Amino acid sequence: MKRLFFLLSFSLLATAQTSKTTIANRLIDEDSPYLQQHAHNPVHWFAWGKEAFEKAKKENKPIFLSIGYSTCHWCHVMEHESFENEAIAKILNQHYVAIKVDREEHPDLDQYYQDIYVVMNGRSGGWPLTMILTPDRKPYFSATYLPPDDRYGDGGLGAILKRMARLYRERRSDVQKRADSILSALRAGKKQGQNPIMISGEKVAKRFVQEVKSSYDPTYHGIGSAPKFPHATTIETLLDIYRLYGDEDAKMMAFGMLDAMAKGGIYDQIEGGFFRYSTDERWMIPHFEKMLYTNAELLEAYANAYALDHKVRYKQVIEETIANLKERFLQEGLYMGASDADSEGKEGYYFLFSYDEALKALTRGGFAKDQAIDVLGYLGIFEMEGNFDTTLTNPYLTRETPPKDFAKAKAILRQLRAKKSYPFIDYKIQTSWNALLIKALLRVSKQVDPRYTKEALSSLEQLLKRLMRHGVLYHQSIKGKTLKIRGYLEDYAFLISALIDAYQVRYEDRYLEWAKWLMGEARKKFYQKGSWKVSEDSTGVDAEVYDASYRSGVSVMIEDLFELAILAEDRVLYTFAQKSLREYSQIVAHPSNYPYALKVMLGSKLGYTVLKSKRTRLIAHQAQINAVKYPYLLTKSQEQLDTFLACQIDRCFATQKDIGKVLNAIERIK
Repeated sequence: MKRLFFLLSFSLLATAQTSKTTIANRLIDEDSPYLQQHAHNPVHWFAWGKEAFEKAKKENKPIFLSIGYSTCHWCHVMEHESFENEAIAKILNQHYVAIKVDREEHPDLDQYYQDIYVVMNGRSGGWPLTMILTPDRKPYFSATYLPPDDRYGDGGLGAILKRMARLYRERRSDVQKRADSILSALRAGKKQGQNPIMISGEKVAKRFVQEVKSSYDPTYHGIGSAPKFPHATTIETLLDIYRLYGDEDAKMMAFGMLDAMAKGGIYDQIEGGFFRYSTDERWMIPHFEKMLYTNAELLEAYANAYALDHKVRYKQVIEETIANLKERFLQEGLYMGASDADSEGKEGYYFLFSYDEALKALTRGGFAKDQAIDVLGYLGIFEMEGNFDTTLTNPYLTRETPPKDFAKAKAILRQLRAKKSYPFIDYKIQTSWNALLIKALLRVSKQVDPRYTKEALSSLEQLLKRLMRHGVLYHQSIKGKTLKIRGYLEDYAFLISALIDAYQVRYEDRYLEWAKWLMGEARKKFYQKGSWKVSEDSTGVDAEVYDASYRSGVSVMIEDLFELAILAEDRVLYTFAQKSLREYSQIVAHPSNYPYALKVMLGSKLGYTVLKSKRTRLIAHQAQINAVKYPYLLTKSQEQLDTFLACQIDRCFATQKDIGKVLNAIERIK
């Protein structure tokens, strides 16, 4: 009923606004609600049929064909901007025969011209679909939504209409040849005029995989030799490429690294959580720092991998890591930044075990000696064979299957550790790193276990409460101290990203409002003289897309721009995101150096996509939505919709009450 009221209100409003200056066109006699919506446009619309075709042939005018449907957002935008525009209507009426088609009324015509769009553009189309045809209905121009003027860096409709009309008048034979070649390609099942951006996207993805493979260690897994870093963003991008293109090399390397780290000494096998990096090529001996950002990024990577393979070990790693962060780093709802490598003046002292001491603790704890030896063997703790030195061992897993009562054994070994002092913990609360962890917890809640949603959102509320003062976001908080350091680009970028993800699980508008406000502030502070800067001070240091210890702040900021643009249906913001991304052309030359930026680039090429429906419907089908492999999908609550609607920035391409069919259409994006 709400949907009907919306449509009727929209139609009546359009009629009231335009009928004062225009009389009804031929669409007034049509049954279609969509055509009725255009019945008072100043454009002399025809419905699809004999009258329009005869007029086009008799006056030798090209046909302007517009296909859409009544609940299509960008169809309404194009109507308001262009088809209610007297100047554009004058061009259409003078030089074209304008035909309006309801794709729900004529799905056959829609499918035919959508197929032609694919031939001409090398990618799928959508609605509104804009075609220019010869009088005998052969295509020579195609687009989806077009603004009336050149406001987004693309050609505006007014200029295109003049150019295409002139082309038909002055070079008619060339137009006919082009139209015939397009139809020949359609019949032959070929794609002509492929979009070079789309082709280069897959090419760059393949180049990325090859570059990673050239430095990949096939024996112990990971990138390079010693020291070995987790390279979480590289893993994330490999997973995305596997989802998009089914690249088995990408999958092999991503899962190979995740498996090796989960079994290795870079992971704390007793308490959970990852150390910063491994000093050896076998992931056995770490540098014993634990960084909040390392664990945040790896949580996200393991959650995304778990969504693909549901490995029990991955879920265990995720749960143990979160538990360890809460035990060691959580302070009044937010997380401290890092723990030291040294304890009692010795590197790794807290984390290392001697064989004799560990064996004694297990036997005292109720394990038979042979059982205790088996437990220690599983953890790589052997008599007279320490891996840190001759007597001390950092635990790692030596086989797949754990021994009996292994959870009990770990509890005993934790108690043994507790006799030593835990390393110093840096008690600063940093905005960017907390935002990274909040985003990771939200991803875990979607892909692994929804119970983490509440604590993620609780931390988000604390972050906004404690790090925002009088409209200023600060970089860090130290208990008992005044906030002093203003936020950097990465603080804004990572917090906006977390807010967008928070909206995806609860659909509370305030999260999006916060994100939009912070984006406006970020643009004012950090976008200076045509480029993004690290800080708002006078040094003017350019932000880099290179992923250093963790993901690039500017790469995330550009991703935020794309995501906010598609959620807000904001073409201007989307164009600004594209412009920002184009500033970093080096991504294409050596993509493995810029893994997170490449993720964003692939999203821009394939299209950030939003699935819209009522909040209750989205929540009810959350498991199905979370299972979608397409990496660039967001969801948005739109209460007037009784269906599921999938859209990109300039088109909507699938709408059904059956969510499965809409999700299948999303999965086919390539």
